[in-house]
Order: sequence, then C-alpha cells, then structure tokens
Amino acid sequence: MHVNKVKKQPFLIDSHIIQRNQRSFYPDFSYACCRHTLLDICLVWKYLLSVKSSGSHYSLSGGNLRISRLNKDHDAGTYQCLASNSFGTIVSREASLTFAYLENFKTHKRGSVSVREGQGVVLLCGPPPHSGDLMFSWIFNEYPSFVKQDHRRFVSQETGNLYIAKVELSDVGNYTCVVTNTVTKTRVQGPPTPLVLRSDGVMGEYEPKIEVQFPELVHGAKGSTVKLECFALGNPVPSISWRRVDGVPFARKVDTRKVSGVLDLPYFQQEDAGTYECVAENSRGLNTVKGKLSFYAQPHLIEKPQDVQKSIDDSLVWECKATGKPKPSYRWMKNGENLEPTERVQVANGALSISRLTLADVGMYQCVAGNKHGEVYSNAELRVIAVAPDFGSTPVRSQTLVKEGGDVLIECKPKMSPWGIISWKKTAEPLREISILENGNLRIWNATKVDAGVYTCLATNQFGVASSFGSVTVKEPTVIVTQPSTMDVTVGESVILPCQVTYDPSLELKFTWFFNEQLIHFANHGGYFEKVGGHSAGDIMIRNVQLKHAGKYTCAVQTKVDSISIAADLVVRGPPGPPNGIHVSEVSETTVSLSWRPGSDNHSPITAYTIQARTPFSLGWQAVTTVPESVGGRQLTATVTELNPWVEYEFRVLGSNAVGTGEPSKPSKQARTKETSPRVTPANVSGGGGSRSELVITWEPVPEELQNGPGFGYVVAFRPHGATGWMQAAVPSPEASRYVFKNESIQPFSPFHVKVGVYNNVGEGPFGPVSTIYSAEDEPGRAPTRVRAKSLSASQVEVSWKALPWNVSKRRLLGYELRYWPRSEKEESASVQRTVGNQTSSVLRGLRGSTYYYITVRAYNTAGTGPPGGTVNVTTKKPPPSQPPAKVMWNTSNSKIIVNWEQVKALENESEVTGYKVLYKRNRHSPANVMETNTTSVELSLPTDEEYIIQIKPFGEGGEGSSSRQITIPRIAGQWHSLIHLLMSLMVITKVGSD
Repeated sequence: MHVNKVKKQPFLIDSHIIQRNQRSFYPDFSYACCRHTLLDICLVWKYLLSVKSSGSHYSLSGGNLRISRLNKDHDAGTYQCLASNSFGTIVSREASLTFAYLENFKTHKRGSVSVREGQGVVLLCGPPPHSGDLMFSWIFNEYPSFVKQDHRRFVSQETGNLYIAKVELSDVGNYTCVVTNTVTKTRVQGPPTPLVLRSDGVMGEYEPKIEVQFPELVHGAKGSTVKLECFALGNPVPSISWRRVDGVPFARKVDTRKVSGVLDLPYFQQEDAGTYECVAENSRGLNTVKGKLSFYAQPHLIEKPQDVQKSIDDSLVWECKATGKPKPSYRWMKNGENLEPTERVQVANGALSISRLTLADVGMYQCVAGNKHGEVYSNAELRVIAVAPDFGSTPVRSQTLVKEGGDVLIECKPKMSPWGIISWKKTAEPLREISILENGNLRIWNATKVDAGVYTCLATNQFGVASSFGSVTVKEPTVIVTQPSTMDVTVGESVILPCQVTYDPSLELKFTWFFNEQLIHFANHGGYFEKVGGHSAGDIMIRNVQLKHAGKYTCAVQTKVDSISIAADLVVRGPPGPPNGIHVSEVSETTVSLSWRPGSDNHSPITAYTIQARTPFSLGWQAVTTVPESVGGRQLTATVTELNPWVEYEFRVLGSNAVGTGEPSKPSKQARTKETSPRVTPANVSGGGGSRSELVITWEPVPEELQNGPGFGYVVAFRPHGATGWMQAAVPSPEASRYVFKNESIQPFSPFHVKVGVYNNVGEGPFGPVSTIYSAEDEPGRAPTRVRAKSLSASQVEVSWKALPWNVSKRRLLGYELRYWPRSEKEESASVQRTVGNQTSSVLRGLRGSTYYYITVRAYNTAGTGPPGGTVNVTTKKPPPSQPPAKVMWNTSNSKIIVNWEQVKALENESEVTGYKVLYKRNRHSPANVMETNTTSVELSLPTDEEYIIQIKPFGEGGEGSSSRQITIPRIAGQWHSLIHLLMSLMVITKVGSD
C-alpha cells in the first residue's frame, strides 16, 4: 500500500498591510505567518520586488518575517509567505508594506487676499509632500481658535482649502491651514494667509458658483463609507441639497438632517450606485453638478474546495466560486506554483478537474479568485491512495437471517485501490439462483433451506488478494392468520381488534399498531387503547369508543427476518355532527325563516332537528317554537315563531339520531326582528308619598326585549277620584320608573286614579289597569306627651310615651322616631331609631355605660317628622364586670355535674355582681339552656352519657359581664368511672384573662 501518513497540511493566517512612519531610524517590524501544523513547516518569505541577500536584516522567527532597521527606500514593497511540509506548499495572499510621512510646509510668507464684503473667497492650503491619508482644519488668528464649519464656511477634506461663501466683516483676520497625517498622527501648520476687505464698495447679489465638486466618476467599495463634497460661493449664501437623478429616495441609513456640503453614504452597497446631483440655490438662481457613483467589491468565496482522498485512477472535480464586481477570474496553484492545463488537468469557470489520478497528483492545491480590487485564496489537499484488498474494517456480516421464500443481500465491501475483481463461493456446494451484482454484493432469490450455509467473498487487485466469509440461516416465515375485516361499533362501547400470527418459534415477535398510518403510543391516548393479546397475538382493545376513533387500524408484525401487516376499518356510529350553513331569512316582527345543511350522520340516519335561540337578554340558549312543530331529519328549513319584535337573535341547530343528540352548529349571524308598536305595559303601578302638593307615581320599567322598537317611552294618565277627564304626561325615557305631578291645588292624602301606557316610534300601545294612589300627606302636627326614660343596664334604656291619634284627617302616622345623644355631644350628631305602628315604648341598645343621655320622641309619616315632645335625660348604669369567671372546675356524681368557679370582683367603675348565668348545651349546634344562681357553684342534673359544653357569665344591674372559656365535659361510660373523672376534673383549671 502506498499512502501518506495521516498528518496535518500547512494552513496560513491572513497577512496584513502595515504602514510605518517616516523617521531617521525605523524600529524592527514583523509579519505573521501561521504555524498550525503537526509537521515541521519550511517557511519562506518572498519579496516580490527583489531578492534579499542572506546576510540582510531579514530574519524568520517561528513563521514570522522580522525586518530590522527598516528603510523606506529599501523595504517598501509587496510580500508573500510560502508554507511547505511533506504534504505540499501553499502561499499566502500578498501583503503590502508602505511608509507614511508628512513633511513641513515651505516657510515663505503668503500674500494677503483682498475681497469685497459680500463676495465669496477660496483660501488655498497647498499641503506639503506626504504619504498616507490627511485631515485638514484651519486656525482663525490664533490657536486654538479653529474655523467652525457651517452653511457659510466649508473646509474640503479633499483639497484642504477653506471656502467662505459670503465674506462678512467678522471674517477679516489671519487664516492658517493645519494638516494632520491620520497614520502617523503628526501635525504641521502652514504660513498664515491674511484676509482683508477692499474699500471700493460692497459686492452685490449674484447666483451660486460651485467651487467644490465631486468627480464625474467615483468608485465606492462594498461596505465602505463614501463621502461626496459640494460647496458653492454666492450672495445670498446658497443652500446645498442632494438628490439621485433616477428619483430613488435616499435609504434610511443616510442622515438627511446632516446633509449639507458633504453627503455620507455609509455601508455602501450595489443599490447605492447611480448618478447623484448637488444643487446650490439662492434667490438669484441655482447651479448644479452631477457625478456617477459606481460600485465595486473585492472577491468573496462562496464555494470552496474541500480536502479529498481519492483512489488511484479515479477522477477529481473541485468547484471554486466567488462573488465580486467586476466578476472575478480564477486560477489554480499546486504546491505554490501556477497549475497549467493539460490533457488530464482542466480549469473551467473556476472548477478544476483531473482525470486518471496518479500518485504524482498528490499535493496542496489553491484556488485564487481575483479582480482588479484584490484576490482571495482557498486551500485543499488531494491524497491519492493505492492499497491491496483488505476486509479489516468492513468484513462480510458474520450471520445473515432470511425467511424461506424471501430475498437477501450479502454485502462485500473490501477496502482496495484501485477497485479489483469480486467473486463468491459456498463451502462444498454450488451456488443456486444467486446473482453477483456489479458492486460485488451477493443476492439470493427465493431462499430455501438448501441455501443455508457459509459464503466467502474474494477480492483481488494488482496489489493482492483478500477474503471474508459469513453464514446464512433460513427461517420459517411469519403469517397473520386473522382475516381483514370492517368492524362496526357505537360511541361508548368497547371493541377488540384481533391480530394473531404463526411464526418461527426461534424468533422474537414485535407487534406495532398504527391508526390512520400514525403510530399508536398506548400511554398517550387517555387510556382508550390497551394491549390484550398473548405471546402470539397482538390484539388491542379500544375502551369507551369515540367518534375520533373511526378510521383504519394497521397491525404490523416484525421479526429479525421479515415484517408483515394487516389492516381493518373501524366504523363508529354516533350522534350527528353539527349542521352548518345556518341562514336566516324572511325576518318579520315575530318570525324568521331558517335553513341549514346537514352535518355528518356518523353512520346513523338523522331523525330530527332541534332549533335554539339566544338574545342579549336570555340566559344561554333556549328552545324555540317552530312551524312545523317537529322538524324531521330530512327537513332542512323551518319557521321560528313567537319571537319578540326588535330583538337581536342568534340561532343554532342540533341534529339527533338513534344514538343521541349531537353537537350544535355554529351560531347564525345576528338577525333583528322588525319593530312594531309596544304591547306590554308596566307592572306594579303604585306610588304615594313625596312632598306637599305632589302626586308620586311609580312602576316597574318594561324590559328592553319587550319594548318592540326604538323611541320607547311611557304615557302617565291620572285624575282625581270622581273626575271624568284624564290628565296625561309623556315620559320619554325607557328606563324611567317614576313620575311626579306637582300642583298647589292638590290636597294632602287625596286619592287619584292612575294608569300607565306605552309607546315607541311605530305608535302607541295599550294602557295598564287603573290603580288608586294617594297624594303626599302633611307631616304630623302634634308631639307625643308623657315622655319617660329608664336605664335598664349599662347599654340599654327604655323610653315610653303617650300615643297620638293614629289617623287624624290628612296627617296619617307611620310610627315614632327616637333621637338620642350623649351630653358631651351636640343634637346634630344624634343617633336615630324608628318604630313602626302605634307603639308607646322602645328600648335603645348599644349605649355607653355610666353616660348621661338626652332623648326626644317625634311622630313621622311619608311627609316627614312632626315636632318633638319634651327632651328627657337619663344616665346609664355602670358597665358590667369585665373579668370572666376563673378557675372553673367540674366533676360528676350520681348522674349530676357539679361546676365550681371563683367569685368575680367588680372594679371601681363597674356594677356589682348580683349573680351568675350558667349556659349549657348538648353540642355546638344545639340551643343553650340557662340557669341563674347567686353563688359560685351549680349542680346540674344531667345524664352523664352525653357530652356537654358549659359557659359561665357574671351579671349585675349593668348587664351581663364577660363569659368564661367554653368547658367541654366528655361522655362518661358508667357510674363506676365517676371516681376517676372526679380525680381528673380536680386537675382541670380554666383561666381566662389575668388573675
């Protein structure tokens, strides 16, 4: 075998263009050239202008070219790096070494420039000899006073000249040009130029004269920033504007707010190319200048050759493509030298093709794409191998399984170069119905038991012979014994899909199910699918079948030698699918016509349709009345009746069959019934009350869905009792629920006949039934007498009075109003409590203890309150004890519960304890029983086989005090346990609050 060892070829880092300042002595300088390789590289730098002697100041250091004692005249030029090892040679792109410098201005004095006021002027800079880009600025009189550029003054970065469009008196002075080298950062100043005004008058107005203009043709590199200069002299000062001649607006990247004497085009692209025009304009005229901006781009590789390994006598094609403007040309290099075309080697449109490869073609190749703006390189290695046959990495498969009657392919893929001859043999037996394919593989057709055995592949070329063998085993085929079928099932039922087989018992079976050609993942289908087959059966059960389960089911059976499948169709019968195409037509005041298209019957004929409607006022969907009353399954139209006029309706349709009622259709478009005059009158017409001389009439508004049209309102008719004519008033608001008629002639509490009607824009509706309503009554005219007040406790006072006559003429009474307030407050803040009916006493609750209160009593009715009786006063009792009973203990004895507690002592500002209330109940939800005692113990005759809850409250004349904590007495199983519970009870101490 003849082949290079697997190692890494040379690889170059891009070299750079370096600029150095001009000095009397230059420091050392170096270029970088890559050292990324697994083999030693012979690195050589090539100076394209002349060959340097071996004893010069050039030296190599780890791939870098080092130049010591730089000399501008001797070392400036173009360089390339050549990298070589045993795989070949490659060259870098060219690197240019140039030297930047800036000399001083000549020191001779400059003459003054004399101009009239209003005239334009150009001050020349005349930069000294230099190399490298320059930047210009001007000093006015003395440093650091620099000329600021504006619409009147402009410094060209192309020429360095200063342009003043219109000279003013303030411009007189000395101007000095400052030149800066952007590479060396050095700066020099020219001699000053005096600017003086002439004394022979002021310059008159004149049209713009463009002094700064860009060339007729400007080349712009892709991605660069292109600057175009334009400035004009004139009086008045001209304005500068820019445009594209083709009318295309500037891209968003161009900041038009800054555009004046310089147009900046950043990130220059092909679409920016074209003819640009600068327009200088003032009131005396305008002037223009045009120039063409062309686009160019250095080559950029978009398809590169890749490293390749080929067999001897094989062919090679490498593609190499690049973009650029102008269109790049291509050349190929091998091992650093240009590759010339021959009979075997051809280059066309960047593609390199080599036929009948030999070992001499091994090496490093480079594609070079270039135009006048630059070149790009791409490297690739070609290896050509020649090797004897070898099965080390690709032996014949050691064992091949095939079913009886099947076909099998045995691959023979030795590694050899060039490709040789492939032959097969079977141990001690002839080959039957066997084909050796062109690629050397062996195919056995219609295999039988006789085809089992050991097969050997032999490979031969001019470098040697090799062989590899493997065995073939013939197995029984797998057969599905279940016959294909179509199964029918109803929604909600369960079904088993069978899949049973016969197979070679030495093989392992695998069952896989598909639903509509999608794999069934049994764990991801909500528990619907379950495997129920045995070892030789792949049956599955579908539980609670749904409509979505209808379709084609495929059972696939697989072994190592074959795979077969069987399919069955599952038909699922269910309720109908939703109807569609709901259409509303022939809309009247109370009816609409409805039509629809049937949905899927889901394998059960549709027997009936149900129509539902909803409005903005209904609670969800409601069934509606139709003609015909029952809509059959073959009928696709119906008339909906008994609708409300002028209401927006939506309709939907549901289909039914023998299985059930299906999903509803999508709602129809909203349809509003036609308007008509109203038919429903307000309910609960009543009234009364109000102020003097008023008749107050109230009613429940008619709901919007019953108003039958826009412009709905009410007609209120009323007349005094006994009169024949009706007075009427219109209330135009549909939400109104009240009308007040005021007239000084109305007597208090006079009866009126009242009725309320309705109307809308279509017309008037009916009136409701007549009701009798009384006008407003007078306030009570008398005050209650014999008002008395008695303190019941710290928080309660009982107030009594003598009743007034219940109904005196037009002054009916509804009850009495009690007002009460502490002495420390004013009557305006009094609390109010009202009674209903002809009561003569009431208890005020929630008062403060030990507090002096004032109390008044007045009668009231719907017109207001009457005069108060005399003001009485009362002082509430001291507050009840605030301390709860402490140390509550209990025990049981002979079916009795004995409870003891400590005596509660009242504080100085509290009422004395006169007794205790014991509250007990059977459980938390039963009512409490109360027992009073004036001692600190109580004996309760209660069954001990029940659980009890007990609380104790002290009380006195100030009322009930704070309650003890709830005590739970558990159920006791028998009397013989009483002694145990007595001992336990003595250990229970309940303490609430502080001792």
